[in-house]
Amino acid sequence: MNLRCLIVDDEPNAVKLLEMFILQNTSWEQPAKCYDAREALTYLKTYPVDLIFLDINMPHLTGMEMATLLPPSVRIVFTTAYSEYAADSYGYPTIDYLLKPITLKRFYAALQKIEAHYSRADQSGAAATASMSSAPTSAATALSGTVSSASLASSPASAGPATPDSSLPERQAPLPASEEYFFIKSGRAFQKILLKEILYFEGEKEYVRVVTPAHKLLVYRRLKDIEEQLSASFARVHNSYIINIALVESIRDNHIFIGGKQIPISEKFREAFMNRIKQRVF
Repeated sequence: MNLRCLIVDDEPNAVKLLEMFILQNTSWEQPAKCYDAREALTYLKTYPVDLIFLDINMPHLTGMEMATLLPPSVRIVFTTAYSEYAADSYGYPTIDYLLKPITLKRFYAALQKIEAHYSRADQSGAAATASMSSAPTSAATALSGTVSSASLASSPASAGPATPDSSLPERQAPLPASEEYFFIKSGRAFQKILLKEILYFEGEKEYVRVVTPAHKLLVYRRLKDIEEQLSASFARVHNSYIINIALVESIRDNHIFIGGKQIPISEKFREAFMNRIKQRVF
């Protein structure tokens, strides 16, 4: 399934998160991004889309107001931090309603609804074409050969990182500690990541961001599980961070500076981490 989608949100971090989810877990086209409704409406005059991830609370023109101005063929996934708009949102051509902060598991659920919607649309379109071009006696034969778009749970091209949900792909086997690289699915490709190039792992609730100088990729794993698989060159310095000691630039005022990022050292991990650093102090 190759959808054209647009993300409309005035929060850059929210846009980045949705873009990352889409690129890593679907085979859709590169999502377009707009940071307010007026910009989005201007964009849509030239570049039509199938689906919009639309924030509700935006300045100048709200997502609900923008929804009334959209072409009837466009479907919407509303995104907001406020649950009180949920009932009103279904007065529009809405597929789903995502509450912020959006977790990867909840995004997968929305993907299944999106895939199901467009799969039904494909089947309906094929049925209409068959009925117009074939005699009534051959309609059943024509429909029996119709192939629908694959669902999220079964499509290799759109399968994302594993989740506990039984309807989603099973989790990968644990990576042996001796491995020097692994692959992370990103869009239609599997991105090879060298362990020695990883700057740090950042845990964010139900997923982990893997950061290298060239990539920021999401993995649906617990930080603790990843920690158990890493070599001695990595160290846990915070409940949310594991860093690559070999790539640390400096340590100052209980903070680690690495790859342009300032990472705090929590009291829980400080003593063990600093003991390892002292072994390398001249």
